[in-house]
Order: sequence, then C-alpha cells, then structure tokens
Amino acid sequence: MIDFRAVKLKREEFWNSSPVYKAIYNMLVKQGYHIIGTIGAVKRCHWTKEAILRKRFCYKCLWYGIESHRCVQMTPVVVWCWNRCLHCWRVEPEDIGMHWDDTRPPVVDDPEVIVEESIRAHRQIVAGFKGNPRADQKMVEEAMNPKHAAISLAGEPLLYPRLDELIEEYHKRGLTTFLVTHATRPDMLKKLLELGKEPTQLYISFESWNKEAYEYFNRPLVPRAWELFQESLELARSFKSPVTFRITLVKGFNDNEEALGVFKKFIEKGYPHYVEVKAYMYLGGSKRRLTRENMPSHQEVRDFARKLAELTGYELLSESIPSRVVLLSRVREPIRHGKGCPGGIEHPERYAPVITEEYEEAEEA
Repeated sequence: MIDFRAVKLKREEFWNSSPVYKAIYNMLVKQGYHIIGTIGAVKRCHWTKEAILRKRFCYKCLWYGIESHRCVQMTPVVVWCWNRCLHCWRVEPEDIGMHWDDTRPPVVDDPEVIVEESIRAHRQIVAGFKGNPRADQKMVEEAMNPKHAAISLAGEPLLYPRLDELIEEYHKRGLTTFLVTHATRPDMLKKLLELGKEPTQLYISFESWNKEAYEYFNRPLVPRAWELFQESLELARSFKSPVTFRITLVKGFNDNEEALGVFKKFIEKGYPHYVEVKAYMYLGGSKRRLTRENMPSHQEVRDFARKLAELTGYELLSESIPSRVVLLSRVREPIRHGKGCPGGIEHPERYAPVITEEYEEAEEA
C-alpha cells in the first residue's frame, strides 16, 4: 500500500531543499507540469484535449492505434539528461541562470509510486473536462481509465535506473508503453533486452549526422556521448518490439543532403520498423535557443521524408499535417497497439483534420 501523504511530503521536502530546485519547480508548475513521485512529471498533451473536445487525434492514434485521450504523457526524471539539446523544451540551467548537475538524478523513485501517481495525475487532468459542454463525456469517462503511457515528455528516461520495473508496472496494469530516448545509455537498453522488459515500442530520436554537429546541437554533458549513441543504433536490431527512428527536422540545421545521406546509413545500421520525420517544435525552453524560423513547414518535412524513402527503400505510408510528421515504414501494415483511429494510415484527414496553417502544438506552449 502506497502512503501518498508520505510521498507528497518527500516531494515537497526535495523541491524546497535549495533555491535552485525551488526555481525549477516554479517554472515547471507554470508550464503545466504535475510533479509525481519526487522528480517525475506528467503533463496534459495537446491531443488529449483535442480528442475530448473536437475528436481530433494524434499521429500515434492514426498509425499505432493509441487512443489520444487515454494516453499518459510522463517522465520519471523531469530535468535530468546527458544532453542539453538546443531544440529541447526541458528546463536547462541556462534557462533560469542557475546550476545543477543535470546528468545525475538525485533521487530514485519507486516505480510503483511513479506509475500510480502518473495515473492519478492523468485522471485529475481529464476530470477537468467533466461538465464542459464542449467535451464528449463518454470520452472523458474512457480517459479516466488510461491505456497507454508515453515515457518521454522531458528529461532522459534511460537515466532512471529502475526503468525495467517502471515498464513492467505499466504493463501489469494493462497499459502499453512507448519509450522515447536520445539513446546515450546503451547499457540501459541492453538491460531491458537482457531482462526481457522491453517497452511496447521503442523510439530512438536524433537530429545530428556527425560528431561535430552533435557537439554543437545536442551539447553532450558526458564524454563519448556520440559513440554511445552509435552503440544504441546497433542495439535497435536486437529489440523484439517495434522500433521507430524519429528524425527531428530543424530548418537550417539538418535539412541538407549531407545529413540525409548519413541518416540513410543510420537506418541501415539499426533497421527500425519505422522512421518518423517530424518538424522541430518551437516549445518551452527551446524558444530561448532557436527561432520560429527553425520550424520547417509540413511540405518541407514531406519533401525530406520523400527523399529519405527513395534512399532507404522504406515506403512513405502516411502523414499527419497538424503535427508536421511523416511516417516511413519497412512493414506494409504497422503494428497497432490499441483500437484507436481505424483506417488512420490511409485516411489521416478523418482523425486529424487541418484547422490552422500554423503549427498548432506550438501555440499552447
């Protein structure tokens, strides 16, 4: 039995233990984060709201069947990572003019606590739609019983040493898991493989095509980060669960022929089931480091993806214009992990109609 009162007291004690942590906490709360455990977090996704209010769904619903309103967007380590990527929306030391060691999470929360509190936070968030005349109340009730956890949000989940147990706790409760990582900890990926605790789907996200670009854009905080990332690409082949390589396209940085050619080699090395080419999002802390002009249009994302498809032999299967993302796949029918958005690959416009030419996900942050 979890003593949630004790968990809350420990959380409050930690975030009040120094002026730095107080400043981080205040910024996180202002940005809409719900802190769970001691250093984990949940935040309502744009597509949770869209699903409940407008029956519009995210690309994970279109392609993989994930029901957007029943998806918990969470992280076990909200401001800790081995990189300080220019495009990242997490709070980084320069954002608040203070220093902390963001390479070592100072607390290791119990995985059961994180899972239970993440579900509680998700329910608290969606309960806010009860009584809203614009909300589909049946979907609100469904959302109170989440079916999926996106282990991403902010921070690097591979820095959480009990990640295998975290995944297991979600699976025990009937939730599927997508693990999103920048893959600087191949040792943790090996651990998941050896223990047989793979996520439902693994995402390896990258932007840089060589070490020089990596040092500039991803700003690693540890030695050999580029080499560790390369090790992780090779490990991708060993996963039994589907693997996605996500290329974040940043206009003026990696939208060039050199990057395109090297990304082809990465795909050959890791042989993922899917490749997603997605536009950089002008969100959170990244607004202090990049500009709105660094966000490519959907047409630019589509053009880049089409070239990559021609180079790799992967098929350009689908797209979601509101999210500025395109799906390439080496399997004709992607594996669906839920019952959401049937036919979404062939007919994305049914579930994600375009309502603005602007990048709508960027408007909320």
